[in-house]
Amino acid sequence: MTTAPGEFTHLNARGEARMVDVTEKQVTVRSATARCRVSISEQVVSMLLGGGMPKGDALAVARIAAISATKRTPDLIPLCHPLAIHGVDVDIRVDAEACLVEILVTVRTADRTGV
Repeated sequence: MTTAPGEFTHLNARGEARMVDVTEKQVTVRSATARCRVSISEQVVSMLLGGGMPKGDALAVARIAAISATKRTPDLIPLCHPLAIHGVDVDIRVDAEACLVEILVTVRTADRTGV
């Protein structure tokens, strides 16, 4: 089934949800980057930068959580194809002045559909 530009490919002609068939597509290298910014208090900034979090290194836990979520994307987004993830980079920066944590996650694969 082909779709016109701008149409939602995850619906069939009757408007019912479907998983897109990517059998005929060529395998290509694909990557995607997601970014979020989390506002935090000055106290949390001090604790993150000073290693004073009562339950350990919160940024290390955030890195592991980002990698875990990347690997579980098909479980979290219903019509997403399961893919072999070839690499995940997590970059976390604390901006003490702005009281922000910026998280960038880049995922890479070689497959028939995107990440």
